[in-house]
Amino acid sequence: MSNQEKPVAPASAQPAQAQYFTGTAWVKMLAGPGNSTDCTVGDVLFEPGCRNNWHSHPHGQLLVVTSGTGYYQEKGQPARLLRPGDTVVIAPEVVHWHGATATDWFAHLAINPSASQGAPVWLEPVTDAEYQAVH
Repeated sequence: MSNQEKPVAPASAQPAQAQYFTGTAWVKMLAGPGNSTDCTVGDVLFEPGCRNNWHSHPHGQLLVVTSGTGYYQEKGQPARLLRPGDTVVIAPEVVHWHGATATDWFAHLAINPSASQGAPVWLEPVTDAEYQAVH
């Protein structure tokens, strides 16, 4: 999906919490908190250049890329370019960020196990210098 093909946010998607993102993202919860699996699933759409802050999850996270191109980076490691069909298995407590490339929209499913046992730990924003270094 190129930046000329602006996707439509999923029906009933809500703007992501702005304090945790640089740029604009939308989230549609497919499985919200309190369901019988204790696993939340969100369909997340990032505009070009949008990324979330550095953060970690107490029980890890799974990402499944559904469209566009984006990045995933763990603190102190090189960034990984993500394309549709790619998956990322994030271990518990690993500090990381994910988001769109500068020129493309990006969407993924974010799967969070054991959701009732701890929320993400949000940290500082990914700086412009950190973001530009992955290009």
